[in-house]
Amino acid sequence: MMAYSIGLTGSIGMGKSTTANLFAAEGVPTWDADAVVHRLYAPGGAAVAPLRAIVPNAIRDNAVDRELLREAVLADPSLLKQVEVAVHPLVAGDRANFLATAKAPIVLFDIPLLFETGQAGLYDSVVVASAPAPVQHARVLERPGMTEEAFQAILAKQVPDAEKRARADHVIDTSRGIEAARDQVRAVLGVIRGKLNA
Repeated sequence: MMAYSIGLTGSIGMGKSTTANLFAAEGVPTWDADAVVHRLYAPGGAAVAPLRAIVPNAIRDNAVDRELLREAVLADPSLLKQVEVAVHPLVAGDRANFLATAKAPIVLFDIPLLFETGQAGLYDSVVVASAPAPVQHARVLERPGMTEEAFQAILAKQVPDAEKRARADHVIDTSRGIEAARDQVRAVLGVIRGKLNA
């Protein structure tokens, strides 16, 4: 029987990665979309050859240089679709393999752009990590090299937090500290386990 799948998302600075770690600490195997892309872009990774054919200037030392790739796509936006067509099937294949081989009743998929890429329907339930806007703002601007302009540009590309919360099956408020978030994660797992055992 296929594992019950949770799609976890959250806007920048909302504590999504911390929330994923809390699920992992409860024994839930976790698939991280960003980590998979890093692996695909690493030296000899599966995305290197197809991206070399599309954006040869973005390849350095047999790996995809994300900064050079970003610059190339900014210079020629038509490249984005080609990059997505090359990379998305590799990511989807990794995700499918993770789900098929998971040895647990519940698994979690950490996907930053879950709603933005139309993937919410792929999962049995969606969990959104969230925090009040002032908390989010403070967290993001503490990041090295982050500016107000860069933060606003990132926000403009993301589905608004209020909409994410409205579309979620469960919301984890990460603004009240790690133990409060852990309690919420355990409560969500309790609900899901209740469904599975019903």
